[in-house]
Amino acid sequence: MAKLARKVAVVTGASKGIGAAIAKAFATEGAKVVVNYASSREGADAVVQAIREAGGEAIAVAGDVSKAEQAQGVVDAAVAEFGRLDVLVNNAGIYAMVPIEQVTEEYYRRTFDVNVLGPLLTIQAALKHLGKGGSIINISSNATTLLPPTSAVYAGTKGALEAITGVLAKELGARKIRVNALLPGVVETEGTRAMGMIGSDFERYALAQTPLGRIGQPDDITGVAVFLASDDARWMTGERLMASGGFR
Repeated sequence: MAKLARKVAVVTGASKGIGAAIAKAFATEGAKVVVNYASSREGADAVVQAIREAGGEAIAVAGDVSKAEQAQGVVDAAVAEFGRLDVLVNNAGIYAMVPIEQVTEEYYRRTFDVNVLGPLLTIQAALKHLGKGGSIINISSNATTLLPPTSAVYAGTKGALEAITGVLAKELGARKIRVNALLPGVVETEGTRAMGMIGSDFERYALAQTPLGRIGQPDDITGVAVFLASDDARWMTGERLMASGGFR
C-alpha cells in the first residue's frame, strides 16, 4: 500500500522547488494534496497538472501564510475539498541572505513574517482539523548548523523555526500530533539559482565539503518528507532530520 494512502496534505510554498517536489512525492504515495502558492499561480497549476496526469488528486490554493486569514483559508480549502487534514508541510519561505550592513527593517520583518510567523499561523489553523496521527513538518535549513556569513536573518528565522518545532512537539504530543523539522542542505532550485549560488564559489566550497560529492536536487528531500508524514515515523517527534549529503 502507498505510504500516504487516504491522507490529505497541505504543502505551503509548493509552486516550485522543494515544495513542488514534496507535493508530487506525496501524491505519488497516495495523498490528496493542496498545493499552496503566494504569487505563482502558473507554477502551482503546473504542479497540480503533473499530479493529476500521474493519477493523483490535488488542488492549487492561493494564500500568503504570513496573514492569519489567508493561512486559515488554505487549510479550510483542504478540508472543504478533501474532507480532512492529516499532514501539514511548512515549506513557504523567503530565501535571501545579505551582509549585516544591508539588513533593513523591511527585510527583517518580511523574512521573519514568512519564515516564522507563517508556520505558526498555519499550524494554528491546521490544529482545528488535525487529529491523532497528524504530522507537521517544518522545512528548516542546515544554515542553522553551518551559520554561513550573510545569513544572520535567514539562519535566525530557521533557528527560531527549529525551536518552535521542539516546543510544539511537547505541546501537541498529548494530542498525538507529531512535529518534526527537515533540514535540507544546498539544493539546486529556482531560489538558489536566482541568488547566483549555483556555479558560484560557494557551490564549489559546498561540493568540497560534501562527502557525497554533489549538490542536492529537490527529489533528494522528498523521501525524508514522505517518511516524516507517514506512519513509519509514528514514534518520532521533536526531531531535526538533516538531508545535506553530509555537508555540516
